[in-house]
Amino acid sequence: MHSPAFGAALLRLALGVLFLAHALLKLVVFTLPGTVAWFEQHGLPGLLVYPVVAVELFGGLALLAGVAVRPVAIVLGLVALGAILPHAANGWEFTNAGGGWEYPLFIAVVAFAQALLGAGACTAQRLPHARAVP
Repeated sequence: MHSPAFGAALLRLALGVLFLAHALLKLVVFTLPGTVAWFEQHGLPGLLVYPVVAVELFGGLALLAGVAVRPVAIVLGLVALGAILPHAANGWEFTNAGGGWEYPLFIAVVAFAQALLGAGACTAQRLPHARAVP
């Protein structure tokens, strides 16, 4: 099958997994206090961690389910653009010490592309049992 709907769905699922993984990394590996310290070390307000983690977590889940994909992808794209700030001084390559800014830029572009494409195929809203009741 060569369908743009399946391409958009594949992109949506990959993006959902990516943002979910980023949220879980902050929660489980770095921990919230550790992530707060990292944000503050890079000149960002520590309290910003909580909405960022929430957006990544619930946004990733929403993308996986195919719910509110366009607005969620825009918000996630904005979060990814914000992630460029702490990496900007490290140069282009993300393999540079401290991580460069090309990876967060790429994630932002992919999220905005998802917003333009929409959910694609295989969403929770398109399942037979999810039909609206008249």
